[in-house]
This record gives sequence, C-alpha cells and structure tokens, in this order.
Amino acid sequence: MTDTPSTLTMTLDANAGGGGDVTIKLRPDLAPKHVERIVELANDGFYDGVVFHRVIPGFMAQGGDPTGTGMSGSDKPNLKAEFSKEPHVRGVCSMARTNQPDTANSQFFIVFDDAGFLDGQYTVWGEVTDGMDLIDALPKGEPPREPGKIVKMRAA
Repeated sequence: MTDTPSTLTMTLDANAGGGGDVTIKLRPDLAPKHVERIVELANDGFYDGVVFHRVIPGFMAQGGDPTGTGMSGSDKPNLKAEFSKEPHVRGVCSMARTNQPDTANSQFFIVFDDAGFLDGQYTVWGEVTDGMDLIDALPKGEPPREPGKIVKMRAA
C-alpha cells in the first residue's frame, strides 16, 4: 500500500464527554488491508453519524454499524483476518467480527482496559493517541439509551 495516511481523526458528538476529536494512529504494519478499509470507509463518510452501539465499562466501546444494532456493516466484502501478536491494551482499536475469523467488515472497537484474552483473535488496526477521555465518557450500555455518535471520521 502506498501513501497510507498515518492518522485518523474521529469527531464525537456532545454525548461523549462534551464531544471533540479523537486521534487514532493507524497501524498498516500490523493490518494493511484493515487499515485500507477503515480509511476508505472514513473518507467516504461511511462512519459519519454512526453510533457506538455497545459500550461496556472496563472492556470496550464498539461502533461502525450504520444501523446502530451491531448486526450490519458496509456493502463491501468481509476481510480476511490479519491477526498479530499486538496486545489489546487501553486505547487499542481492533475490528469486530462474528465467531468466524474472516468476517470483519466495518465494525470496530476501542479497548478501555487491558483485554489480553482478545490477543491473536481480533485484528488490531490502530491506537488512540489523543482523546481517550472522550472514549471513556461515551454513554454505557448494550445499546446505550442515548448513544455517543461519530459526527465525522477522516484519515489525515
């Protein structure tokens, strides 16, 4: 992949601790196809207006489903897993999937605390470098009563 952006900016609405920007360092060295997909969807506006439909304290915040249910994704084909030894620690961004490894599409999650039991089973594609306090402030629930929303997400 050439000219891969190095960061992604996700602007959250006021339900996320007052709203603001979350900066994510992209990791094409770990998951080039997943980074390519996230960047493509983000720059196409796919994530704009999408909510965090599953936010579990001490575990993770999940979003990326345009229906807000956790049951859907983009119209693009699912991705083959790009598992790595990268640990799932606070701030790591990883792809959500079904119980089948090669089913990641558009949904992703951001880890609140160390979640080593996910290591080697989910594709790590980035890490939050700024704005983790906004992720921490997302309304909790499965789904939250008034979920936090991505206003805009773009690669830089």
